[in-house]
Amino acid sequence: MSTRAATFAFVCALVGFGAAALAANVHYHLLYDPTYHSFCDVNARISCTEVYMSRYSTFRGVPVAIFGALWFAVAGLLSAGARTAREPVRDSIPAYLFAGSTLALAVILYFAYTSFVILKTVCILCLITYAAVIGLFLISGAATSIPMTTLPRRVGRDLRVLVASPLALTLAILFCAGAVTTLAFFPREGSVVSADAAAAAPEPLSQDRRSEFERYYMAQPRVPLMVPNEGAKVLIVKFNDFQCPACGQSYLQYKPILAKYEAERPGQVRMVLKDYPLNPNCNPNVSTMIHPAACDAAVAVRLAAQHNKADALEEYLYTHQPEMTPPMVRQAAHDIGGVTDWDAKYASTLALVKGETGLGPQLGIKSTPTFFINGVKLDGMMAPQYFQQAIEYELAHAK
Repeated sequence: MSTRAATFAFVCALVGFGAAALAANVHYHLLYDPTYHSFCDVNARISCTEVYMSRYSTFRGVPVAIFGALWFAVAGLLSAGARTAREPVRDSIPAYLFAGSTLALAVILYFAYTSFVILKTVCILCLITYAAVIGLFLISGAATSIPMTTLPRRVGRDLRVLVASPLALTLAILFCAGAVTTLAFFPREGSVVSADAAAAAPEPLSQDRRSEFERYYMAQPRVPLMVPNEGAKVLIVKFNDFQCPACGQSYLQYKPILAKYEAERPGQVRMVLKDYPLNPNCNPNVSTMIHPAACDAAVAVRLAAQHNKADALEEYLYTHQPEMTPPMVRQAAHDIGGVTDWDAKYASTLALVKGETGLGPQLGIKSTPTFFINGVKLDGMMAPQYFQQAIEYELAHAK
């Protein structure tokens, strides 16, 4: 691999790493900072937020941007090695890059399809990573001079060279340690949270954070909702999809907060659930299939409520989202929700779900979850501390 080609490959890896790391940072802020507005949200069609808050943006609860950053880091190390490594290893590096970028190309084609075809949304940072992968693919393909069939045999030899080099071994150890630490400690979106893990309400915000949040909160429009508060001082309306990872995470993390207020100030905080499945079979406002089991899940919880088992079924569905399918939902409705007349009541109950989704266009619902706290619209899930502070604010200012 020529010095020029190695330099171009390193630049591509560096650009891709920067875009992926920035995407992970944006993803994190979207989840945990209600005052954050992504710089790459241009309009409804060009929006990082729409992509990062979809179910395609994570793998096992970890943002795919993290995996992308790690891949580009490996590509950057290999590109640097193409200029500094021993000659036998330098001959193999273009082939390693070509093999890795071929796999990465398949991955970005999948994500491009989900973005452009399914979500119909463009993510600027994603486009930059796509371009970086394509650049690495073309550069490494042109620079590869050895038969790809010899690559498996060369791996063992090159690993022995790596172990014999103190610098290379140190870099490999540092990279592995950094990768494991990042994957282990980066906050997971939509990961399964047990009831025990979410058993306690969060600690209150500091005075500075509380003041910052209240300034943001007071600046949001207050929309009148035709939902009875039944005497509560704080009415929380949640537009929900049972197959939505953020909906499940918010349910489990907000549950102890709501339980705290019910114990300390009974009847003053009321939560009302409104169905908004991201599934065109029961939501005419959705044009693409995002959550195939969401309609059945909404029906199942409504039917379980007739047997006073809606809470148990909700928690089961939220904590089993990865394996959720329509047959699984129906089985859970029977086993956990006590529903024995599914077929007889399905059509009429589905009609109720469809009717509720009609509120979406009136209220500007574009994603789930969307919360209205005494009419103040909050898109997406916020950190539990902010959710609790919003309730405290409303209680303090209730008439």
